[in-house]
Formats: sequence, C-alpha cells, structure tokens
Amino acid sequence: MTAVEPSLATRARRVLLPAVVSFVAVFGSLGASRGEQDRRAADWFMIVLVLIGSVSLYWLRTRPVPVLWATVLSTLVYMLMQYAYGPVIFSFVIAVFTAIRTGHRLAGWTAIVALYAGHVLGRLVLGINGQGIYQILLVGTCFVVLGFVAELFRGHRERVMASNETRREEELRKAGEERLRIAQELHDVVAHHISLINVQASTALHLVDRQPEQAGPALAAIKEASKEALVDLRSIVGILRQPDEAAPRQPVAGLDRLDHLISRTSRAGLEVHAIVHGDPRPLPTGLDRAAFRIIQESLTNVVRHAKATAATVRIQYGEQALVLQVDDDGDSLVGPPKEGNGIIGMRERATALGGTLTASRTPTGGLRITAQLPL
Repeated sequence: MTAVEPSLATRARRVLLPAVVSFVAVFGSLGASRGEQDRRAADWFMIVLVLIGSVSLYWLRTRPVPVLWATVLSTLVYMLMQYAYGPVIFSFVIAVFTAIRTGHRLAGWTAIVALYAGHVLGRLVLGINGQGIYQILLVGTCFVVLGFVAELFRGHRERVMASNETRREEELRKAGEERLRIAQELHDVVAHHISLINVQASTALHLVDRQPEQAGPALAAIKEASKEALVDLRSIVGILRQPDEAAPRQPVAGLDRLDHLISRTSRAGLEVHAIVHGDPRPLPTGLDRAAFRIIQESLTNVVRHAKATAATVRIQYGEQALVLQVDDDGDSLVGPPKEGNGIIGMRERATALGGTLTASRTPTGGLRITAQLPL
C-alpha cells in the first residue's frame, strides 16, 4: 500500500512546534547560563542536547514513544552535565503529555520514573551536591502532577472519541432503519399493485376471446392500478431526494385512503367489507401509515395466495390502542399459517411502533391477521 504524503499545511504545522520550542529552549538556556555563573558555561554540546529534544518533536505525531525517549535522554544528560537550569525540560513535558494523552500510558509513566530516578541516582554516582531532600521531593511531585494532568486529558479525549463513535453508530442505525422502512414501503406498494394487475390481466385474457365486451373493465382496472403504483413509487422515492429538490406532493398513505383501497381491491374480484368500531380520529403519521400498509398487505396476501371470495376489515379505535383485524373466507385449512415475507414485514411494522401482530386461522379455516398498535 502506497503511503499518503502529508499535505503542505500538515507539514507546516508539524514544523511549527519544534521550531518554536527550539527557539525558546536555545535562547532561554543561553540566557540562563549568563545568569547562573555557578553552573557549567554554555557550549556547543549544550546546544546539541537542547536541539535533540526539541527537533525530535517533529515526529511526535507519528512516533511518540521514540520521541519521548529521545527527550528523556537529552534532558537527563543536560541535567547531569550541570548546565544552567532553563527551558530544556519543555520538550520532555510536551512528549510525556502527548504520549499519555494518546494512549501510551506505560511508556509515559516509565519515562517520568526513568528521568527522575536517573537524575537522583546520577547525582549520587557522580558526587554532585547542591540539592536537598525537599528539592528532590519537589521535583518528584512536579513529575507526578505532570503525569496526572496528562491522564485527565487522556480520559477526556477517550470520552469524546467514545461519544463520537456512539453518534456514528446511532446515525448508521437510523440509516439502516430508514432503508428498512423504505424497503417495506416499496414491497407493500409493488406487491399490492402487481397482484391486482396480475388478477385483472388473468381475467382479461380469459374474457378477450369469449366475451370481449367484458374485457374492457379489467383492462381499465389494470391501467388504474399501474397508474397508482407509479404515483406511490414516486412518493416513496421522493424520500431519497436531495435537500434542495422539490418535495413530493403526493400525500402519505393513511387510513383516509381505505375506501379507495377497498374499492380497488373489490374490482379485482375480492369482495371486501370494512367495519369500524369506536370514534375515528386523526392518528400520528407513522401509526396511520403503518395501519394502512398492514391492511393493504393483508388484502394483497388474500388476493395472491388465498382462494377467497370475500374479506372483512375491522378497525377498532380504543382508548389505548388501534386494533386491526383482516379475515378472509379462504379454503378450510388447519394448523398455523405459513409466514412469508408479507406477514414478517407487517409484524416488523407493528413491532417498530411497540405493537404486536399475529396470524391465525378463522373458525372457517381462513386467514386472520390481528394487529394491535398502541396510540
């Protein structure tokens, strides 16, 4: 795999940090040398040690651990050489902070302990005096505080990353649910209209030779069903339009189109009766659409699969739930009905609204679909 070259802006940002730190560290150390006459005088080796730590920060984003140890080594040698106290520690602080914040916790804390222990033990081995116990403890405390501050920022960074990941997963979940809803809408619309067209086409083919004058209504029904299928498809596909495109003007399918659905299905040869209990009232859009699609898919299943001549649609507006029941007078059968994609899709619609849907047999052996949708 070919490595991607960083952009000019990225390289500029990477150069800015070591350049600024190098400038501050070099001139700050030179200034400190002039003010601390009891320390080792500044020389070329001091400048090299300062630049090792600061220049290595250029690779901090890509190789944080090697950069960290480079700053530990240069800072420790600088201290044991007894150069003037100055901003040489800046490179180490930045490297430790970045390493811990980005998840290299073990390397960060090990580097803190290594620099502190190396400084204390090195002074003892080399016989360097000048620091009391309180100064040693103060330096150790500062290192510990540095580590804990870096840990705080690491925890905040991980929480932000987890929050972003959760947000992305939620967006993907919602997108998946929307795709499933659109797929269900397409299935219901296409299956219903194609089933009606198939029935009417069979009728027209049967009558065209024997009773051609009666084939006209069947062909007219095919034309109407195909036209409505196109309108419904445009409405559903309109959901996928870009934000700057015109919204679809076709109303969302709901129970207000139930009479039209029953009339259209009846023309396909299935006698459909609707019975409404309770006081009909406006429903939330999602519930209204789901109720209509469940009834539509139930009638589609009757037309396609059941050898039925009549079906009954019952709608009950209750206080807590909307109850739908679709019965047909199909062939007398026993045992539970087989559940295909149609029943599974209807159940998913009901479940998405917190309701239930069951498929069972009527006393005469037909199919009964019962859905309870909470209001």
